[in-house]
Amino acid sequence: MMRALLSVLLMLALAPAQAHKPSDSYLTLSVKDQQVKGQWDIALRDLDYALGLDQNGDGALTWDEVRAQHQVIATYALERLALSAGPGACPIVAGEQLIDQHTDGAYTVLRFTAACAAAIDALTINYRLFADIDPQHKGLVRLDHDGQSSSAIFDPQQARQSLSLASPSRWAQFRDYVRHGVWHIWIGFDHILFLLSLLLPAVLMPAAARQSQTIKAAFIDVLKVVTAFTLAHSLTLSLASLHVLSLPSRWVESAIAASVVLAALNNLWPLFRGRRPVVAFLFGLIHGFGFAGVLADLGLPQSTLLLSLLGFNVGVEIGQLAIVGAFLPIAFALRKTWLYRQLLTTGSALIMLIAAVWLVERAFDLRILTA
Repeated sequence: MMRALLSVLLMLALAPAQAHKPSDSYLTLSVKDQQVKGQWDIALRDLDYALGLDQNGDGALTWDEVRAQHQVIATYALERLALSAGPGACPIVAGEQLIDQHTDGAYTVLRFTAACAAAIDALTINYRLFADIDPQHKGLVRLDHDGQSSSAIFDPQQARQSLSLASPSRWAQFRDYVRHGVWHIWIGFDHILFLLSLLLPAVLMPAAARQSQTIKAAFIDVLKVVTAFTLAHSLTLSLASLHVLSLPSRWVESAIAASVVLAALNNLWPLFRGRRPVVAFLFGLIHGFGFAGVLADLGLPQSTLLLSLLGFNVGVEIGQLAIVGAFLPIAFALRKTWLYRQLLTTGSALIMLIAAVWLVERAFDLRILTA
């Protein structure tokens, strides 16, 4: 079991080090009458893996290399996207391509148009991007029409969905953003490692204490840490999403990596000494800006701004509680074993190493670990 747990940490180490998340793309479709205007943001690292954009093999994509492959990129992507309204297909015509910077790296921005044969009541989307090479890839789709927005998450298991142009219910939009929140905490490797680093000591009593640790005491300790983290990141996520406060993404991502380093280091050499909830709150403020970067990539519908923001927050908490719920019983059962002591020390050391690499990469815009 110990080997399996360490293997999971190694898999996290080999994940895209600059990424908040694994492979996602962002597809925005704006519908007016029979016309569809699209913008598709696709990570260049994913396209490079699929198409070999790095022509000279030096590990760094240049603008010239990307521009030389614009037609190849457009053909590859649009062959894996189909739009239809009613019984008729809506042929897609590629437009210009740009480059944009998201929180997890550079993306190509592919613009296109599509014309349907009749007025559109519902748009059916068949999304198959990277389905043959990455079963974990997600397509995050937003449909805009007459000032209203709806969204959906596409993957190989849900590759074909129909989105109605009728005004979506507030409940449906809330539910969509809950799903987004759950998904993004589950794939936010740095958030997960930070949280686990703080939770690992929760089932252990201080060496000076004579009484045995109880599941109730461990639960209370976990509750303090998780509540502090939740309050903090909810605060800054809301402020940043409402454009009240913002920080440069490189600073935020670097600080998140540093928080993971310190949280793991605390398990090897106590730095906080009983102040883990305070640390969870302080660093949670920074992690909230990271969540806000993800939410900015998704886009918030202005018509239900606060409700969608609340839904995303609720989703993050549901995903977080699921992790805690899976962690605590197992950790408590193993707390007196050699296995758990090794996980606390060796696992924390490995987490610290991973996060240190992330910190160097993010702070200095380098690439040490490759996906």
